Amino acid sequence: MANNSNKLTARLFSDSAPSKEYFDRFAAFIRQKYGEDITLEWIEDRTLTNGFRLEVGSHSYDWSAKGLLSQLETHMSKIRHTDEMSIVPLLRDSLKSWTPQAFAEESGEVISVSDGIAVVSGLENAAYGEILLFDGGIRGMVQEIDRSRIGCILFGDSDLIVQGTSVKRTGRTAGMPVGDAFIGRVIDALGSPVDGKGEIDATEYRPIENPAPSIIDRQSVNEPLETGLLTIDSMFPIGKGQRELIIGDRQTGKTSIAVDTILNQKGKNVICIYVAIGQKASSVSQLVENLAERGAMDYTTVVISSASDPASLQYIAPYAGCALGEYFMEKGRDVLIVYDDLSKHAVAYRALSLLLERSPGREAYPGDVFYLHSRLLERAAHLSDERGGGSMTALPIVETQAGDVSAYIPTNIISITDGQIFLESSLFFSGQRPAVNVGLSVSRVGSAAQTKALRSAVGTLRLDLSQYREMEVFTQFSSDLDENTRIRLTYGKGLMYLLRQPRYEPLSQFKQTVLLTAALGHAMQNIPFEKIGAFKKGFLAYIQREAPELRLLVKDDTALDVPIREKIIALAETFRDTAEF
Repeated sequence: MANNSNKLTARLFSDSAPSKEYFDRFAAFIRQKYGEDITLEWIEDRTLTNGFRLEVGSHSYDWSAKGLLSQLETHMSKIRHTDEMSIVPLLRDSLKSWTPQAFAEESGEVISVSDGIAVVSGLENAAYGEILLFDGGIRGMVQEIDRSRIGCILFGDSDLIVQGTSVKRTGRTAGMPVGDAFIGRVIDALGSPVDGKGEIDATEYRPIENPAPSIIDRQSVNEPLETGLLTIDSMFPIGKGQRELIIGDRQTGKTSIAVDTILNQKGKNVICIYVAIGQKASSVSQLVENLAERGAMDYTTVVISSASDPASLQYIAPYAGCALGEYFMEKGRDVLIVYDDLSKHAVAYRALSLLLERSPGREAYPGDVFYLHSRLLERAAHLSDERGGGSMTALPIVETQAGDVSAYIPTNIISITDGQIFLESSLFFSGQRPAVNVGLSVSRVGSAAQTKALRSAVGTLRLDLSQYREMEVFTQFSSDLDENTRIRLTYGKGLMYLLRQPRYEPLSQFKQTVLLTAALGHAMQNIPFEKIGAFKKGFLAYIQREAPELRLLVKDDTALDVPIREKIIALAETFRDTAEF
């Protein structure tokens, strides 16, 4: 600490006064290290029965038993144990090679603490995003740096920290452990397991904040990541490395789309990460049970920061999930990550910013809220072959109020992502599930992330649906319709029923191609709407039974030719006219 004349002072703490010889040694060390004539004073501390602690300004040299044990703990934490190597000889060799070192720890003290925010003084060289360690083991992260103090968000019980509590720099940015062992587990925002299945053996420690891959390190998004949902895969295809926003009011099926997409990755060598932000713990628990019941937890990791967690943990949760995803991506794997949802993430960040006394802007959000999400979502990429060819596809979820996509957070994230799937409340309540609004939804990658077979089967689907929705609006109050208009309305409504899909029942690309070919060939034209769902199931079973060779003829990398298209339509018409469904 500095006195009124800004001259550094040094204090030596020990249980007994040092001899003149030792006192002179300490003074010489200080002059050599700091290059100043610093006043050294001794202060009695009965707790230091074996060792001493030297404080120079905000630097601390801890040679007490506690300090040496802390050094040893840090040294032992770097040991990497494998099954082939016995832990006992490894520990013995590590202890033999360890030598205590006198290094300076920069320390300060807490000025005030409230609502998960600690204001600290004395840490002159602390960096933004650096992890601080408080007495009692609580960790925090630097979020605000002023001339005379530092604002820190806490990752633990703030009741354990009071004014005057000692705090030290760690020199490390916020990070989390990663490794293959995290697959199939449920963890919190700090990487600790919360599923009761024991500790997780991590192989690396990665910073949660990481620069996005550069343009030269990326390649174009052209490989489909199949959702299994006919509406999305046919009209708004998602590619590996894309960022596709799922947006809509609450309770319109946003999470269901993400879960169905995760279920559809089974057997496709895709690692899935689901990040739950600000949700009820019971809801996430039910989601995990559904994934486990259907075998999806074998390739999925769930990162949870529930509504009962501090805002600081909700703030870092998506970055922690992204760091885990980058670990797999850089190993050449394909990753799907779901952020559910970024509206709650922005609210948590707003709460932290207001507590840190940052200037509020539009809707009380701080000015850097756009950067909050852009630096997260831009880390999704399809890496070049030189970087291993891995990919990370992001599905951020955003909740709207009364369908208002022009609000601050929705417009921010729409401008960051590569398209959006807009779920409309009126469609949802009318029974259209998934309730995708064809007019407001878009994928900027488009058919580049679609197989040739499905692309050729889609045809004019989106145009036909757009025309139907427009015609429906103009004719809903009219009872006298001409025959041509009636036929077009019936055809369009049939397509809407075709796109209805129950939860947890994803469709393969082959099944989607066959259904679309039959529907656009008007093979379902005269089927009652309430029976179209039964027709879909029955027709797919009929093909499996009567025309299994069709699966060999419909190839993903080849567009459908006329004979195959006619064969599919003929099979559909035969099934329609002869089968009961």
